[in-house]
Amino acid sequence: MTDSKRRKGLMAASALLGGVLVLSGCSDGNAKADGDGGSDSSSQAKVDEAAAKKTSEAQIKITPKDGSDNASINNGTAVTVSKGTLTSVSMQTAEGTAVAGQISADKKSWKPTGQLQRATTYKIAAEAADSEGRTAHENASFTTVSPANSFIGNFTPEDGSTVGVGMPVSINFNKAITNKAAVQKGITVSSSSGQEVVGHWFNANRLDFRPESYWTGGSTVTLKLDLDGVEGASGVYGVQQKTVTFKIGRNQVSIVDAKTKTMKVTKDGKTIRTIPISAGSPENKTYQGQMVISEKFKETRMDGSTVGFTNDDGKGEYDIKDVPHAMRLSSSGTFIHGNYWGAKSIFGAVNTSHGCVGLSDTKGAGDKNTPAAWFYDNSLIGDVVVVKNTGDKTIAPDNGLNGWNLDWAAWKAGSAI
Repeated sequence: MTDSKRRKGLMAASALLGGVLVLSGCSDGNAKADGDGGSDSSSQAKVDEAAAKKTSEAQIKITPKDGSDNASINNGTAVTVSKGTLTSVSMQTAEGTAVAGQISADKKSWKPTGQLQRATTYKIAAEAADSEGRTAHENASFTTVSPANSFIGNFTPEDGSTVGVGMPVSINFNKAITNKAAVQKGITVSSSSGQEVVGHWFNANRLDFRPESYWTGGSTVTLKLDLDGVEGASGVYGVQQKTVTFKIGRNQVSIVDAKTKTMKVTKDGKTIRTIPISAGSPENKTYQGQMVISEKFKETRMDGSTVGFTNDDGKGEYDIKDVPHAMRLSSSGTFIHGNYWGAKSIFGAVNTSHGCVGLSDTKGAGDKNTPAAWFYDNSLIGDVVVVKNTGDKTIAPDNGLNGWNLDWAAWKAGSAI
């Protein structure tokens, strides 16, 4: 063998030997690594498996979301759970005042049992367990809508009351409403009589509801306010969630005729009494039109200065501190009331008042036998008093509860929906 061939052979043998050594070295290293790595992987798998077993499958959801503001004060707060049941829920104000609540029978949900306060921060902590008894926790904090960012509607008549056939549902909002359609859609008024009821906006703050003709006597009217979360104006939300019902009494409509100076009281279409009256003088005529009794006072003060009747010294042309049996017919000061200071001879003969309708009465409102006392005792808030032949203009529909002075087409034209 030549030297060159022998060198090549030695080199090949050396390379092969080196390769074996290298392979042996790698094999030994891998065996050790595999042994060590196998042990670490097995341990990690056991840790992961144990962790998985310890994690509850119960999934808790709290509404409103954590960090919310302008939250509802009514039914917008709730805790629910899936893949488990609630074991405890606590709710309190930021100051630590507890809020009562109740977990449902199936333990799938929780709600507070009362209305929340406006402009208040609340905190909720909830715990649930899955089928294996593993617990899950969730926390949230939110702030309810503030008075500055909410509106309410003050309504009449009152829940549970009995009123006359002319009583509209009148709602006065404490903030101007620009999204009138949205707000009106959140309000429904219905009658057991089946009468169609339509809303009419007098301005941005007042919405009244009525049927085409007076309510059916003996019917029940239901008002539902579903305004919670309704945006009435930019950044201003409703908070009311309420149902109101009231009864319509007998159909009583009284017709005041300033020309004949009498009032005919009709019940269910039949005249039950004719009463002599004294309406507004030629200088201070009484408004004409259909008017609704909105308030009743056994005695009240009437000061002329409050309605523009003043003397040169600025004092009222009259100031009677004990006007008996007074019933309001307008916001501007029109009343039908007892009169004890005028001569008995004026009733049925002369119109002498500053615009009111006067009936004969006695001082102190204690005599049940006077015409004024009888009419007062037999009248309901919501009864209609129709005034005619005064020579004055028809009263404005929004001056009191007097929307009946709009015909049905004009009334419906004021609806936003």
